[in-house]
Amino acid sequence: MQKTALLSVYDKTQLTSFAQGLTDLGYRLISSGGTCRHLQEAGLEVTEVSSLTQFPEMLGGRVKTLHPVVHGGILARRDHPDDLASLEAQGIQTIDLVCVNLYPFAQVLAKGGDEGELIENIDIGGPTLLRAAAKNFRDVWVVTDPGDYERVLDQVKEAQGKEPYAPEILAQRRLLAAKVFESTFHYDQLISSYFQKATAQTNDNLTTADLSDDQLFPDRIDIEGQRLQVLRYGENPHQRAAFYRFGQLSDSGLPAAQQLHGKDLSYNNIQDANAALELLYEFDQPCVVALKHMNPCGLAVGKDIYQAWQAAYQADPVSIFGGIVAANREIDLQTAQELHEIFLEIVLAPSFSQEAFDLLAKKKNIRLLTLPMATKQSLDRLKLVSVMDGVLMQERDLYKVQREDCKLMTQAAPTDDQWTDLINGFSVVKHCKSNAIVVFKDGVTLGIGVGQSNRVGAAKLALEQAGDRAKGAILASDAFFPMPDTVEMAAQFGISAIIQPGGSIRDEDSIQVCNTKGIAMVATGIRHFKH
Repeated sequence: MQKTALLSVYDKTQLTSFAQGLTDLGYRLISSGGTCRHLQEAGLEVTEVSSLTQFPEMLGGRVKTLHPVVHGGILARRDHPDDLASLEAQGIQTIDLVCVNLYPFAQVLAKGGDEGELIENIDIGGPTLLRAAAKNFRDVWVVTDPGDYERVLDQVKEAQGKEPYAPEILAQRRLLAAKVFESTFHYDQLISSYFQKATAQTNDNLTTADLSDDQLFPDRIDIEGQRLQVLRYGENPHQRAAFYRFGQLSDSGLPAAQQLHGKDLSYNNIQDANAALELLYEFDQPCVVALKHMNPCGLAVGKDIYQAWQAAYQADPVSIFGGIVAANREIDLQTAQELHEIFLEIVLAPSFSQEAFDLLAKKKNIRLLTLPMATKQSLDRLKLVSVMDGVLMQERDLYKVQREDCKLMTQAAPTDDQWTDLINGFSVVKHCKSNAIVVFKDGVTLGIGVGQSNRVGAAKLALEQAGDRAKGAILASDAFFPMPDTVEMAAQFGISAIIQPGGSIRDEDSIQVCNTKGIAMVATGIRHFKH
């Protein structure tokens, strides 16, 4: 009996040669829609699916191959007499090879298609055909990747002279079936992820606060990622690691960055660059972040990127050695000349002037990365963190305090300039490991204390690093003061204003110290622990 192949593809790469190869092997071709027209225009003899099913395509092509004549022919088990008798009773012929690839949902999503366009690119018939053929892989060849066409033709030709269930033939078909299920899983995961994000995404009428826990957090998550590269090693040389892209590629995350120069990124490079990027997204004005071990060691805003760079470097010229620099404006030659004098692992920016790139690229190992600067609002609303045998999911901390959100707690009030530094300093401390204190003045970090087991210890590090520069500066704390000791130390260094969440049962003790020393203090009502 003549074998039958069903071909229905969106991506028609190498399709004609594959179909011709099947014809040469004695296969009858059936197809639908654009695939059928494509093959007929190439001069191949093809039977339209609708003539096989005696049912026309309908609903604008939404229903083409969803029919018992098609799926009966695919799913019938050739070694089950009852299955074959059922086909004969209904006049259904077996289908022995299925070649399908799917509507380009990923590509439409990547280009920013609206929901209507996305929905029309959710393939229904394609995955159904693929899953049916993969389920019955013992009897049906199934192929979804044009890159497999030549190999499948060779395997089909080789199988023609062998027993239908020969172990080597079954092994080949099983591998193709596995590839199909991997492909359809990825496809469905991408669609599911889109709908989850669309549900959680804020807009003019809906915020995540309006969603119930059940709406925001699905009952089940399937974490599916594409491996971008195997890394040289993990956090330490004895650990192996790889970098994966999770979900659909956007223009705001590190997987979208282009590496223009330098050796491959390491595990720690990627962690640091991501931490710098998240902090950078807090600021609209020209900003430079110097970062080491996932904590900022210097941040500054300025009238241009060179001014911001100079101030960020001077904030801590020691810790920046071997760190990374991230900027939200193009790196120009003037800035590059100073960057070139320092040992840096990474420079990340939206772009480099040609002169700046040529200079920095003279260093063999420095990594130069470009990434368009997205808005903070474009970041994913949900964040995942792995733990042993589990995953934590939470809303990303996208809250940025505003002046009107704060409550004045002291007799002294901040000046307008101090208010600007208070708001910016609180944005910086949000990205420092708790317990964290930041000393900030005139758009520049002067001292940063991070990752301490007590708050006064973090303050001591930040204030001593700032030294004499702390006089007249502001101090930002990621959480409230359980004791007045941090405020007392801040007063000794000449801090003029403090921003902190408030809410301690001993708030009055800290307020009293501020009133005695003439320090302004405001409470945000929001804490920014980062673990």
